[in-house]
Amino acid sequence: MMIFEDIQDVEEWLAPLDYVTFWDAVAPYEVFDDRERDHCGALIAGGRVKQSLVLDGLKIAARLALTKKFGLTERIPEPAVAPYLKSVH
Repeated sequence: MMIFEDIQDVEEWLAPLDYVTFWDAVAPYEVFDDRERDHCGALIAGGRVKQSLVLDGLKIAARLALTKKFGLTERIPEPAVAPYLKSVH
């Protein structure tokens, strides 16, 4: 399982996943159940919704669920001057 430090970690982890690998990757986190996977598969198989659109929505839902589950916040970027703030004169 992946350990997430912030929301951007989740987004970066989800970004490269295709439809099949998405389901395998999120399974250990118990974000979705089998009914939801079957429903999404039926929408795609029936030609009612494009797989890419379903995957985009699933990634958003997974990001929200994992953010809530782990209490994640936005990444705080380190200021460019940070190394200079640590120096001693």
